[in-house]
Order: sequence, then C-alpha cells, then structure tokens
Amino acid sequence: MELAFAGRNGQERGGLVSEARTGKRFPLELPIKIHKAEEGGQHSGVTGNLSAAGVYIRADASLEVGSNVEFEIALPPEVTGAKENVLVQCRGRVVRTDEPESGKGTDPRGVACVIDSYDFIRHG
Repeated sequence: MELAFAGRNGQERGGLVSEARTGKRFPLELPIKIHKAEEGGQHSGVTGNLSAAGVYIRADASLEVGSNVEFEIALPPEVTGAKENVLVQCRGRVVRTDEPESGKGTDPRGVACVIDSYDFIRHG
C-alpha cells in the first residue's frame, strides 16, 4: 500500500482549503498500540482512518490535546502486498478528542493524531 503524500501548502486554485486534513484518508480498522510519551503507559485501540499525515483512533485511552504519543500500527499483507504484516512505528501529537458516542466512560473515545514521523519495521 502506498500512503498518499500530499503537499501541505493549503492552496487549491489560489484559495485556502478550509479543512486542515492533507493526503488521502484510508478507512482502515486496524489494531493499534498507543504509548503515552509522558507517562509510559500502553493502551490499545483500533484505527478509524489513516493517512500519511494523521490517524483517527478509537481507544480507551484518555489522551489530552497537545500531548505527545507514540503508536504502532500493523499493516496486514492485503493492505501492503507484502508476505506478512508490516509494522509502522509513529510519533505524533493529539490534535482532537471526541467523547464516546454513547456518553458512557466504558466506550472507546475518538482521538485524532497528527503524525510527525514514522518508521517501517520489516521482520525477517
């Protein structure tokens, strides 16, 4: 799979784009491991969508806007064309949090993160 790398200049036909998103978003529900950089805890969740610039996560973690996070996403062979999972290790920041849809604390909350850097980890 190739993630789209779009320009970040915010220009479209001479006008400003009203939305902050850049790049093509892929509606992929993949398992994700989240590491809070400040406290060292680990949480798990699932991606809601993914692009080269960011990821939307549904998780039980309480992440604050502006906090630094590290996370790992395993891209399956049907997504990458590889023979086995490709692990992507990302570093980024939380830019938005959404409360659980039901309003219950036990349901996962939505977390939008911008990806500052990432590395592909290949096994074998």
